[in-house]
Parts: sequence; structure tokens; C-alpha cells
Amino acid sequence: MSNFSMHLRLALFISAFAMLPLVAQDSVPANVLPQGSVFLIQLADRLDTRTVKAGDHFQARLAESLTTASGQSIDAGKKIKGHVSAVEPGLQRKLLLSFDEIEVGRGWMPLIATVTGVPGEHALRAVGDEGEIAHKGLSKEQIAEAVVVGAGEGAEQGAHNGGKRGAAVGAGNGAADGALSAFESNHDLVLEKGTALEIRLDRNLMLPR
Repeated sequence: MSNFSMHLRLALFISAFAMLPLVAQDSVPANVLPQGSVFLIQLADRLDTRTVKAGDHFQARLAESLTTASGQSIDAGKKIKGHVSAVEPGLQRKLLLSFDEIEVGRGWMPLIATVTGVPGEHALRAVGDEGEIAHKGLSKEQIAEAVVVGAGEGAEQGAHNGGKRGAAVGAGNGAADGALSAFESNHDLVLEKGTALEIRLDRNLMLPR
């Protein structure tokens, strides 16, 4: 076969292929909730970093109905199962939650999702790519307020025991105690039953047809 014939056949093949209908690579079936969907759930259990440990299971409920493009839905109130992946120690403890299954109709489907927010809990936030839950941390104003309050209480007690000198010493000790108490109050992390969590699907969630 001549080079001309080969080039002609190749050109015809490319032209024919180009005329085929294009299909979007990221399209999903109509009965699928796509990856990236964000929705709210509510904890059905209390999670306290002083008592929970990695591997502990918890339950939650869907706080809003989810609907696919085909009109299929998962109603609000459906159960969600998950587990604690990690409780990270430190001055500000972090809690990492993983999700296992979601109730769909009469059965269960795997649920792969990440916590992206803790709406309504102004002292908490989701941090990092894995969605660890942590305290937002104390502001400079909160620390200053704790120091002032502690110093005042210390000075009052010191003056009662040792006059002006005692007041000065008491103020210094009270300021330190106030700052320490403020940090300790921000150490442990508690998610009460009913706490709302915003989560994002990391995998497509297919509903049974």
C-alpha cells in the first residue's frame, strides 16, 4: 500500500471519529448524588474528646432531604453511621470523623464524605484537608480579658492576706491563673447530641433505581 493511500485512510478515520457525539467525561447518571455535593447532618450521639477514642462508632441523621436529577430522594431523618478516626492530642484537641453508611430506602449505601463545617457552633471549625474538628482558638481579646479578670481576683485575695505587697503578688499569680484557665477551657472538645455538621461527598452516591 502506498504512503498516499495510508495517509488518505488515516485522514478518513480521524474525520469519522471526530463526527461521533461527544460524551462529557464528568457526567453522572441521573440517579446519582454527585461528588462535591454539600449537605447537613445532625449527630445522634454525644462526642467528647475526654472519653471517645479512635474506632468508636457514632450515629447521625440527615438534616435535609437530598434529591438526584432523576427525582429520587433520601428523606431528612435517614440514619447515618460513622466512626471516630482519630482524637489528636495537644493544647487544642482535634477530632477526626469518618462516615461509613447512609440509610437509602430500605437498605444502606457506602458514604464517603468529609466534614467541612460546624454551623451554629461559633467556637468550632473544620480544619485541614481531612476535615478535623477543632476549636477556633482564643482571640487576643479573650486572653486579655481572662488575664485581667484573674489579676483582679488575685489582687483582691492577696490584699486581704498581705496588704499592698500581697495584692501585687496576688495580681501576678491571678493573671497567670486566668490565662491558664482560659487555655484549659479551650482544650477539650465536645460535640453535643444534635450538633449540626456540614459534610461534602468525596465519592458519588448512587441510589438504587
